[in-house]
Amino acid sequence: MKANIRGTEIYFDIAGMQIQPKGNNIIEKPVLFLIHGGPGGNHINFKYSSIKLQDYAQLVFIDQRGCGWSKKTKKSDYTLENNIEDIEALRKYLGLEKICILGASYGGMVAQGYAIRYRKNVDKLILVVTAPSYHFIDEAKQTLKKIGNTKQISVCEKYLWNGTFSSDSDVNHYFNVMDPLYIYSYKKNKRKRPSFKGVKSGKLKNILSYDVLNAGFSDFLHHFNFIPKLKKITCPTLILSGQNDWVCSPNQSRIIAKNIPHAKLKIFKKCGHALTTDANDKYIKEVKYFLQHGYK
Repeated sequence: MKANIRGTEIYFDIAGMQIQPKGNNIIEKPVLFLIHGGPGGNHINFKYSSIKLQDYAQLVFIDQRGCGWSKKTKKSDYTLENNIEDIEALRKYLGLEKICILGASYGGMVAQGYAIRYRKNVDKLILVVTAPSYHFIDEAKQTLKKIGNTKQISVCEKYLWNGTFSSDSDVNHYFNVMDPLYIYSYKKNKRKRPSFKGVKSGKLKNILSYDVLNAGFSDFLHHFNFIPKLKKITCPTLILSGQNDWVCSPNQSRIIAKNIPHAKLKIFKKCGHALTTDANDKYIKEVKYFLQHGYK
């Protein structure tokens, strides 16, 4: 499904019912927008990690502009500002009033921006392994110097920090080197992400857009800062972080929790940036409870 909004096509998919028969009753579940990371990722990981949440909310999977199965446009369109406004346009397109939002990594940055600007439209906010400002990059660089090996430090310098990926092969090489840092359970479970050359189904491919990734790390990720405006977020907010996250550290989540009134922070032990992989059962449990009851 694609929504023609704001001069582009945004792919979305839905799992679960909003109005659902339950015995002799009819219940209404919240609508949960799931916003992927990257920049340049797509919604597919949520279908692996979060599909169980359809029992507690109607899930709306979204590919940001230029990502996944959404329309590819000019590089200047790939901005945090457009990602925020596309969420609002999709909410209107679907005829929804209030929505819940779950944003992971870069998606959490989009979610913060949306909740600041459109706070009256957000029922609940869930921020997973994310950061509130460009300062996360300098902290990640320092962390990498402490815990990374020579290859990992080198591949970030070559591709990530300045947004200089030029092919799917570059992206695959980067994650082959870096996944042991992203995924705490990498060695134990030998868990790897799908190759970005393409997990094919018919003519479809699961591809990370390096053009969008480059747009972020060469430009707007180096100067965005939501910290002064986080106090404007008034909805119940759950923040989930991995103790061993090298790129969006627990410190970044603590800053968010300190600045959003009444936010709840949960830090999972033995868990990296791939929190939904490393601690999937705990992740589902926390989000389920929050959606159904609010804070514990």
